Amino acid sequence: MKIICIGRNYSEHAKELGNAIPEKPVIFMKPDTAVLKGNDFYIPEFSDDVHYELEVVVKISKGGKYIQKETAHKHYEEIGLGIDFTARDLQSDLKSKGLPWELAKGFDGSAVVGNFFKKDNYDLQNLNFSLLKNKEKVQNGNTKNMMFAIDDIIAFVSQYFTLRVGDLIFTGTPEGVGKVSENDILEAYLEDEKTLDIRIL
Repeated sequence: MKIICIGRNYSEHAKELGNAIPEKPVIFMKPDTAVLKGNDFYIPEFSDDVHYELEVVVKISKGGKYIQKETAHKHYEEIGLGIDFTARDLQSDLKSKGLPWELAKGFDGSAVVGNFFKKDNYDLQNLNFSLLKNKEKVQNGNTKNMMFAIDDIIAFVSQYFTLRVGDLIFTGTPEGVGKVSENDILEAYLEDEKTLDIRIL
């Protein structure tokens, strides 16, 4: 199972980190060992600045290569929410040296995956999702603000990577990312339904 992640897919998030607006999807990967087991996230010892990034996640249900945008919708049936935990201090250091981000993005437990739901129950072009930290809303996103829609992402990614059943695509985070601290509680909502909650340790 691959975890394919899209960076800078919401312009306001790109701006808040001082990044350029991309002309094509920015791709990075997480290993399957990044998936968090259970509901407790332990801040790794190598970072003092781990950030939450809430994202809509797509689960691939039909594999393919060179998928066309017009048929991309046939390759997934379920969506959910996930958190892309990022060691921001480590990422900034790596980026400043022109090095890959994987150490800051792919560490154990850095990919939180909540419950999945049938996509047919939602308007994927106008989907609200939000993250609460200690009961205070810190991220509030809508898929209409994506620069690259889900079907565009699938078509683009499949030019380079063969997609297989069970692969996950994290589609990018809106603005409002921030640091987590010990004893924080994170809760994610897809529309009005809670899909995950995480305790920070």
